[in-house]
Amino acid sequence: MSDLARAFDHGKAFIAFLTCGDPDLETTAAAVRAAAQNGADLIELGIPFSDPTAEGPVIQAANLRALQSGVTTDKIFDLVRELRRGVTIPMVFMTYANVVFSYGTERFLSNCRDVGIDGLILPDVPYEEKEEFLPACRKYGVDFVSLIAPTSENRIAMIAREAEGFLYIVSSLGVTGERSEIKTDLASIVSLVRENTDIPCAIGFGISTPEQAKKMADLSDGAIVGSAIVKLLAQYGKDAPEHIGAYVKEMKDALR
Repeated sequence: MSDLARAFDHGKAFIAFLTCGDPDLETTAAAVRAAAQNGADLIELGIPFSDPTAEGPVIQAANLRALQSGVTTDKIFDLVRELRRGVTIPMVFMTYANVVFSYGTERFLSNCRDVGIDGLILPDVPYEEKEEFLPACRKYGVDFVSLIAPTSENRIAMIAREAEGFLYIVSSLGVTGERSEIKTDLASIVSLVRENTDIPCAIGFGISTPEQAKKMADLSDGAIVGSAIVKLLAQYGKDAPEHIGAYVKEMKDALR
Protein backbone atom coordinates (compact mmCIF):
# COMPACT_ATOMS: atom_id res chain seq x y z
CA MET A 1 0.00 0.00 0.00
CA SER A 2 1.19 3.50 -0.85
CA ASP A 3 1.94 5.74 2.14
CA LEU A 4 -0.67 8.14 0.77
CA ALA A 5 -3.32 5.43 0.67
CA ARG A 6 -2.72 4.87 4.39
CA ALA A 7 -4.28 8.30 5.02
CA PHE A 8 -7.59 6.73 4.00
CA ASP A 9 -7.40 3.40 5.84
CA HIS A 10 -9.19 4.54 9.02
CA GLY A 11 -12.33 6.27 7.76
CA LYS A 12 -12.95 9.37 5.70
CA ALA A 13 -9.80 11.47 5.31
CA PHE A 14 -9.45 15.16 6.04
CA ILE A 15 -6.72 16.74 3.93
CA ALA A 16 -5.41 20.19 4.84
CA PHE A 17 -3.51 22.52 2.50
CA LEU A 18 -1.11 25.28 3.60
CA THR A 19 1.18 27.58 1.62
CA CYS A 20 4.72 27.19 2.96
CA GLY A 21 6.22 30.41 4.28
CA ASP A 22 2.96 32.31 4.81
CA PRO A 23 3.60 34.39 6.84
CA ASP A 24 6.87 32.59 7.67
CA LEU A 25 8.20 29.04 7.87
CA GLU A 26 8.03 28.89 11.68
CA THR A 27 4.28 29.55 11.50
CA THR A 28 3.93 26.96 8.73
CA ALA A 29 5.62 24.36 10.95
CA ALA A 30 3.37 25.20 13.90
CA ALA A 31 0.28 25.09 11.67
CA VAL A 32 1.22 21.67 10.24
CA ARG A 33 1.73 20.28 13.74
CA ALA A 34 -1.58 21.76 14.92
CA ALA A 35 -3.41 20.24 11.93
CA ALA A 36 -1.81 16.82 12.48
CA GLN A 37 -2.56 16.85 16.22
CA ASN A 38 -6.21 17.73 15.58
CA GLY A 39 -7.07 15.02 13.11
CA ALA A 40 -5.70 15.89 9.66
CA ASP A 41 -4.94 12.65 7.85
CA LEU A 42 -2.75 14.15 5.13
CA ILE A 43 -1.08 17.53 4.62
CA GLU A 44 -0.62 19.28 1.28
CA LEU A 45 2.27 21.73 1.42
CA GLY A 46 2.15 24.40 -1.24
CA ILE A 47 5.51 25.51 -2.61
CA PRO A 48 4.89 29.14 -3.57
CA PHE A 49 5.11 30.17 -7.21
CA SER A 50 4.82 33.61 -8.81
CA ASP A 51 2.08 32.55 -11.25
CA PRO A 52 -0.13 29.92 -9.54
CA THR A 53 -2.70 29.51 -12.31
CA ALA A 54 -4.99 27.08 -10.47
CA GLU A 55 -5.33 29.30 -7.44
CA GLY A 56 -7.94 31.87 -6.52
CA PRO A 57 -7.17 35.22 -4.86
CA VAL A 58 -6.76 33.82 -1.33
CA ILE A 59 -3.98 31.36 -2.19
CA GLN A 60 -2.47 33.70 -4.79
CA ALA A 61 -2.05 36.30 -2.04
CA ALA A 62 -0.51 33.65 0.22
CA ASN A 63 2.00 32.76 -2.50
CA LEU A 64 2.97 36.41 -2.81
CA ARG A 65 3.36 36.87 0.95
CA ALA A 66 5.50 33.74 1.17
CA LEU A 67 7.77 34.78 -1.70
CA GLN A 68 8.14 38.26 -0.20
CA SER A 69 9.14 36.68 3.10
CA GLY A 70 12.11 35.06 1.32
CA VAL A 71 10.99 31.44 1.24
CA THR A 72 12.88 29.14 -1.15
CA THR A 73 12.46 25.53 -2.19
CA ASP A 74 15.59 24.57 -0.25
CA LYS A 75 14.20 26.19 2.91
CA ILE A 76 10.97 24.22 2.41
CA PHE A 77 12.92 20.96 2.18
CA ASP A 78 14.60 21.91 5.46
CA LEU A 79 11.16 22.62 6.95
CA VAL A 80 9.87 19.16 6.01
CA ARG A 81 13.01 17.49 7.34
CA GLU A 82 12.40 19.21 10.68
CA LEU A 83 8.68 18.42 10.67
CA ARG A 84 9.36 14.74 10.06
CA ARG A 85 10.93 14.49 13.52
CA GLY A 86 7.41 14.49 14.94
CA VAL A 87 4.79 14.52 12.18
CA THR A 88 4.09 11.00 10.93
CA ILE A 89 1.02 11.48 8.71
CA PRO A 90 1.57 11.56 4.93
CA MET A 91 2.64 14.86 3.37
CA VAL A 92 2.65 15.90 -0.28
CA PHE A 93 3.92 18.91 -2.17
CA MET A 94 1.52 20.87 -4.35
CA THR A 95 3.25 23.23 -6.73
CA TYR A 96 3.78 23.96 -10.43
CA ALA A 97 5.87 22.31 -13.12
CA ASN A 98 8.21 25.28 -13.46
CA VAL A 99 9.18 25.05 -9.76
CA VAL A 100 10.26 21.43 -10.25
CA PHE A 101 11.94 22.05 -13.63
CA SER A 102 13.91 25.05 -12.42
CA TYR A 103 15.11 23.19 -9.33
CA GLY A 104 15.97 20.10 -11.41
CA THR A 105 13.44 17.28 -11.55
CA GLU A 106 15.81 14.51 -10.38
CA ARG A 107 17.24 16.66 -7.61
CA PHE A 108 13.77 17.77 -6.51
CA LEU A 109 12.38 14.24 -6.27
CA SER A 110 15.51 12.85 -4.69
CA ASN A 111 15.17 15.48 -1.97
CA CYS A 112 11.46 14.63 -1.59
CA ARG A 113 12.43 11.04 -0.84
CA ASP A 114 15.19 12.09 1.56
CA VAL A 115 13.02 14.43 3.67
CA GLY A 116 9.91 12.23 3.71
CA ILE A 117 7.52 13.70 1.12
CA ASP A 118 5.09 11.03 -0.04
CA GLY A 119 3.57 12.58 -3.15
CA LEU A 120 3.59 15.40 -5.69
CA ILE A 121 0.64 17.31 -7.15
CA LEU A 122 1.24 19.54 -10.19
CA PRO A 123 -2.09 21.10 -11.21
CA ASP A 124 -0.67 22.60 -14.41
CA VAL A 125 0.54 19.25 -15.78
CA PRO A 126 -2.20 17.51 -17.80
CA TYR A 127 -2.49 13.74 -17.86
CA GLU A 128 -0.91 13.61 -21.32
CA GLU A 129 2.28 15.30 -20.07
CA LYS A 130 2.82 13.44 -16.81
CA GLU A 131 5.56 11.27 -18.36
CA GLU A 132 7.88 14.24 -17.95
CA PHE A 133 7.74 13.62 -14.19
CA LEU A 134 6.53 10.05 -13.67
CA PRO A 135 9.84 8.19 -14.21
CA ALA A 136 11.64 10.34 -11.63
CA CYS A 137 8.71 10.06 -9.20
CA ARG A 138 8.81 6.28 -9.42
CA LYS A 139 12.60 6.19 -9.16
CA TYR A 140 12.46 8.01 -5.82
CA GLY A 141 9.24 6.47 -4.47
CA VAL A 142 7.11 9.61 -4.65
CA ASP A 143 3.50 9.15 -5.82
CA PHE A 144 2.49 11.41 -8.72
CA VAL A 145 -1.04 12.41 -7.73
CA SER A 146 -3.41 12.93 -10.66
CA LEU A 147 -6.29 15.39 -10.77
CA ILE A 148 -9.70 14.77 -12.30
CA ALA A 149 -11.78 17.82 -13.19
CA PRO A 150 -15.40 18.18 -14.32
CA THR A 151 -14.00 18.72 -17.83
CA SER A 152 -12.03 15.42 -17.80
CA GLU A 153 -15.13 13.55 -19.10
CA ASN A 154 -14.00 10.71 -21.40
CA ARG A 155 -10.52 10.75 -19.84
CA ILE A 156 -11.71 9.97 -16.29
CA ALA A 157 -11.46 6.19 -16.66
CA MET A 158 -8.02 6.43 -18.23
CA ILE A 159 -6.69 8.76 -15.52
CA ALA A 160 -8.18 6.58 -12.77
CA ARG A 161 -6.67 3.35 -14.14
CA GLU A 162 -3.16 4.82 -13.95
CA ALA A 163 -3.58 6.73 -10.68
CA GLU A 164 -1.09 6.54 -7.81
CA GLY A 165 -1.49 7.38 -4.13
CA PHE A 166 -4.91 9.00 -4.31
CA LEU A 167 -7.00 10.83 -6.88
CA TYR A 168 -7.66 14.53 -6.41
CA ILE A 169 -11.15 15.26 -7.74
CA VAL A 170 -11.69 18.94 -8.52
CA SER A 171 -15.22 19.85 -7.45
CA SER A 172 -15.86 22.79 -9.75
CA LEU A 173 -14.65 24.62 -12.80
CA GLY A 174 -12.36 27.58 -12.15
CA VAL A 175 -9.74 28.27 -9.52
CA THR A 176 -9.46 27.38 -5.84
CA GLY A 177 -11.57 29.28 -3.34
CA GLU A 178 -14.58 28.92 -1.08
CA ARG A 179 -17.95 28.36 -2.75
CA SER A 180 -21.41 28.65 -1.27
CA GLU A 181 -22.63 25.73 -3.35
CA ILE A 182 -21.04 22.95 -5.40
CA LYS A 183 -23.26 21.95 -8.31
CA THR A 184 -21.05 19.51 -10.24
CA ASP A 185 -22.39 15.96 -10.62
CA LEU A 186 -19.60 14.53 -8.50
CA ALA A 187 -21.44 11.26 -7.81
CA SER A 188 -21.12 10.29 -11.48
CA ILE A 189 -17.41 11.17 -11.54
CA VAL A 190 -16.71 9.17 -8.36
CA SER A 191 -18.74 6.24 -9.69
CA LEU A 192 -16.63 6.14 -12.85
CA VAL A 193 -13.44 6.39 -10.78
CA ARG A 194 -14.58 3.47 -8.60
CA GLU A 195 -15.22 1.34 -11.69
CA ASN A 196 -11.62 1.79 -12.81
CA THR A 197 -9.48 1.81 -9.68
CA ASP A 198 -9.50 0.92 -6.01
CA ILE A 199 -7.19 3.83 -5.20
CA PRO A 200 -8.93 6.32 -2.87
CA CYS A 201 -10.25 9.64 -4.14
CA ALA A 202 -10.80 12.91 -2.31
CA ILE A 203 -12.68 16.03 -3.39
CA GLY A 204 -11.21 19.54 -3.19
CA PHE A 205 -11.81 23.13 -4.41
CA GLY A 206 -14.57 25.15 -2.76
CA ILE A 207 -14.98 23.26 0.53
CA SER A 208 -14.98 25.39 3.67
CA THR A 209 -17.73 24.28 6.07
CA PRO A 210 -18.20 21.04 8.03
CA GLU A 211 -21.45 20.46 6.14
CA GLN A 212 -19.72 20.73 2.76
CA ALA A 213 -16.86 18.51 3.92
CA LYS A 214 -19.26 15.79 5.09
CA LYS A 215 -21.24 15.96 1.85
CA MET A 216 -18.07 15.59 -0.24
CA ALA A 217 -16.64 12.83 1.97
CA ASP A 218 -19.95 10.94 1.82
CA LEU A 219 -19.51 10.86 -1.96
CA SER A 220 -15.80 10.03 -1.93
CA ASP A 221 -13.05 8.96 0.48
CA GLY A 222 -12.22 12.37 1.87
CA ALA A 223 -12.33 16.16 1.68
CA ILE A 224 -9.54 18.60 0.84
CA VAL A 225 -9.58 22.14 2.24
CA GLY A 226 -7.15 24.91 1.31
CA SER A 227 -8.49 28.45 0.99
CA ALA A 228 -10.42 28.37 4.28
CA ILE A 229 -7.22 27.41 6.14
CA VAL A 230 -5.10 29.93 4.22
CA LYS A 231 -7.65 32.63 5.16
CA LEU A 232 -6.98 31.88 8.83
CA LEU A 233 -3.26 32.46 8.20
CA ALA A 234 -4.04 35.77 6.50
CA GLN A 235 -6.33 36.80 9.36
CA TYR A 236 -4.28 35.70 12.37
CA GLY A 237 -0.69 35.55 11.08
CA LYS A 238 1.69 34.04 13.62
CA ASP A 239 -1.27 33.30 15.94
CA ALA A 240 -3.05 31.24 13.26
CA PRO A 241 -1.90 27.71 14.27
CA GLU A 242 -4.25 27.43 17.26
CA HIS A 243 -7.16 28.60 15.10
CA ILE A 244 -6.16 26.11 12.39
CA GLY A 245 -6.05 23.32 14.96
CA ALA A 246 -9.58 24.15 16.12
CA TYR A 247 -10.84 24.39 12.54
CA VAL A 248 -9.29 21.06 11.53
CA LYS A 249 -10.82 19.36 14.59
CA GLU A 250 -14.27 20.70 13.68
CA MET A 251 -13.90 19.55 10.06
CA LYS A 252 -12.55 16.11 10.99
CA ASP A 253 -15.30 15.60 13.55
CA ALA A 254 -17.84 16.21 10.78
CA LEU A 255 -16.36 13.30 8.81
CA ARG A 256 -16.42 10.75 11.64
